[in-house]
Amino acid sequence: MKFTPFDLEYTQSKWEQIVDFNLTESGVHPISTLDLVQGDESVIAELLKTEINYPHVNGNPELRQNIAALYDGAQGEKNVLVTVGAAEANDIIMKTLLQPGDEMATLTPTYKQVWGIAENAGHVVRPFHLRPENGWALDIDDLNAQVNEKTKIIAIVNPNNPTGHIFTEAEMDAVVQAADRVGAWILADEVYRGAERVREDESPSFYGRYERVLALGSMSKAYGLPGLRIGWIVGPEDMIEEIWRRHEYTTITATMLSNHLAAYALSADVRPRLIKRTRDYIRKGYPVLQAWMEEQEGLFSYTPPEASAVTFVRYHLDVNSTELMETLCRDASVFVGAGDSFGMDHHLRIAFGQDKEVLDEAFGRIRKIIQQLQK
Repeated sequence: MKFTPFDLEYTQSKWEQIVDFNLTESGVHPISTLDLVQGDESVIAELLKTEINYPHVNGNPELRQNIAALYDGAQGEKNVLVTVGAAEANDIIMKTLLQPGDEMATLTPTYKQVWGIAENAGHVVRPFHLRPENGWALDIDDLNAQVNEKTKIIAIVNPNNPTGHIFTEAEMDAVVQAADRVGAWILADEVYRGAERVREDESPSFYGRYERVLALGSMSKAYGLPGLRIGWIVGPEDMIEEIWRRHEYTTITATMLSNHLAAYALSADVRPRLIKRTRDYIRKGYPVLQAWMEEQEGLFSYTPPEASAVTFVRYHLDVNSTELMETLCRDASVFVGAGDSFGMDHHLRIAFGQDKEVLDEAFGRIRKIIQQLQK
């Protein structure tokens, strides 16, 4: 069977460690362990005396309780499975739900992990669109046209990667109604909840709106802790138990220290501080990017992101997005995401969750390459 590589992750693996400026990372600048614990001697002492043993395979109870508290309607830790990042969560959900002959409907543009997993397992994937001409609004007619009696999963990322669009209540209702019509599961990747740019309340979850919802989160995007490699699935207790059986085949468990640090980060006292830190990066970084794009005199067309530390912009140059990305990596040592990785050429995903001086230098280097291409 033909194998479809995960294009975005492949290019990140190739370039992110060798460039000076990585503007593909869709989270904000990572927090240090010292800044996370803020020098609290009791917390540090507790970490240092922790035995480096296996934790609870499905996640330590305290961590699962803290995660459950983020979702209205979650009854507690039995509704939660802790995974090695949201990447493992996506993988084992797909392996649990999809049977021969099942199809998946998925948002586009989107983070294409589940798309590739489904195709590589021989399943039909039917995309439905966010429309750039409508400010990345969901095309509800397109959604309904792609969902049929064979649809087992409707996969969405909300807030969206790469556009930063947050679903309206009407759009969420439309997804639920489409799923309910055929008895499909909603796979709701919600890793950007908490990383809102233009609102103070957190984006609503699909969890609790429909009985067949599996909501994903992680410590990577809204919390600045990607290196913990902690993700989770929240769903019905019986389905969480089924997915857990696949978890035991893949990673068995995340690490003990990651469980402890994630539980601390999601505690009622600490979590608000991390959310504020992330939003500060996003809200200070986006104006830097926006001002730079406006200086380029019509080179870019874009809709400002409502959430996340990235935006998806169309550029008006006669060059393929992958070629442009590779040129910037080689000649400017700046890495941005190619639109090809999201199925849309002549677009770039540009991250802005960094300090101003970092962004200014990176954007200045990009400008020089663009000026050369325009000659």
